[in-house]
Amino acid sequence: MATDYDEPRKEQADAQEQSLEEAKAAAQGTTLQQPNIDEDENAAADSYELPGADLSNETLVVEVIPKQENELTCSVCFLVHQPSAMVSTTPPLCRDCA
Repeated sequence: MATDYDEPRKEQADAQEQSLEEAKAAAQGTTLQQPNIDEDENAAADSYELPGADLSNETLVVEVIPKQENELTCSVCFLVHQPSAMVSTTPPLCRDCA
């Protein structure tokens, strides 16, 4: 007997669960209602910001604070840390990279 692997499979467990839910709803005297799903894909797509989008007309305002005298830059991760977070000062190495 040949088997058609392209045919969608019907799970018995899904059919039983569906029947169980319908039976519970019938016992309570209610009917199952399908959720109201908004299918407007264009409206949903407008709310997403895609990576690599053209941001040439945007102006970013960020205040850059220079490194303070008591701060050290890790030689592995290049993050600025307080001296208490450093394991070694020669070469500067933070606890996370040690």
